[in-house]
Amino acid sequence: MSIFEDTAGKVARRRPLRVAVLGCSGSIGMQTLDVCRQHADKVQVVALSVHSSTEKLVGVAREFGVRHVAVSDASHAQDPVLQELPAGCELGMGPQAVSDLAVLDDVDCVVSAVVGFAGMRAGLAAVTAGKVLAYANKESIVVGGDLLMPQVAPGQLIPVDSEHSAIYQCLVGERHADLRRIWLTCSGGPFYGRTREQLSKVSAADALAHPTWNMGAKITIDSATLMNKGLEVLEAHHLFEVGVDDVRVLVQRQSRIHSMVEFSDGSVKAQLGPSDMRIPIQYALSYPERWEAPCMPVDWCFEPALTFGEADESAFGCLALARQAGRAGGTLPCAMNAANEVANAAFRKGACGFLDVERIVSFVMDKTRVERVDSLKQLEECDAQARAWARDAIREVTR
Repeated sequence: MSIFEDTAGKVARRRPLRVAVLGCSGSIGMQTLDVCRQHADKVQVVALSVHSSTEKLVGVAREFGVRHVAVSDASHAQDPVLQELPAGCELGMGPQAVSDLAVLDDVDCVVSAVVGFAGMRAGLAAVTAGKVLAYANKESIVVGGDLLMPQVAPGQLIPVDSEHSAIYQCLVGERHADLRRIWLTCSGGPFYGRTREQLSKVSAADALAHPTWNMGAKITIDSATLMNKGLEVLEAHHLFEVGVDDVRVLVQRQSRIHSMVEFSDGSVKAQLGPSDMRIPIQYALSYPERWEAPCMPVDWCFEPALTFGEADESAFGCLALARQAGRAGGTLPCAMNAANEVANAAFRKGACGFLDVERIVSFVMDKTRVERVDSLKQLEECDAQARAWARDAIREVTR
């Protein structure tokens, strides 16, 4: 099912909205909490999770007086700081405890800011339980969209990625039959315009210097390789029921146009605004309303000219590989994503070069036998196998 059919006014939200923030210590999670602070009369934080940042978890839990928390890395169960959780706060340990937060009776909306494949189980649990899902975990839709999207009711899933939030806003009230193409915007990352020879020499420190957005390390590297944009193409394919090749990547260096949609009559609608993730996060919580801005608005009289360009898929091969995986479908996007997560981490640690990320992903995709997606267990097995092949490829690269 597409989320496209949703139109303003059809969805009634409880106020205050009771929210679970999964992955609250990361960039998206912390900015979600900023929005919750600003609109404390409209949003109540009732549950939180982290992977291992127990000190941050306790601080936020005490600030918001939450009743439920979870730590997905069970090796932190004995961290002394956990003794300082608010009185009466329930603590769960391990990945299942994170999913358990998503189905609590006193949770209306789940903000999934868990990075990577790990967030898929919790997102699926939230949707199945009828919760509103504010989704920042694009990898889960890329990997498990065939499982997740048929469960989604109109208005239940609101994307938090700035680009997909922009597309969602442009499509409110429109007919799916009139949609011709999606223009998915891209800053181009820190290496826009560089040749493959130049890219072969860049370091992780160079790649982590994103020109516009403040994001976590994994996503920032994905933005430098353009794999992040490839994942977003596949995310848009699932969310808005369009073909992979009907999503065109458009380089917009100023990051003022967050994406555009083109209709059959040639008309184009765009969503513009500041480069601040709190805006799409807030929209996911406020929908169908709009609340007071969480940041300074843009004064368009003094903005520099907006420029446009085309993403170079020959130089940034990860984008082309993501499209290839999306066209094939089935379990190939799962294998592609797993290989990328392993290669991305290896590059950050200096275990492989920038262009090796693409080579490792391509190696794993070539070894993968594509099957129709039919279960979460199948995807978990595909993910594990792809990670093992990616580690083998890294060893070959570093010999």
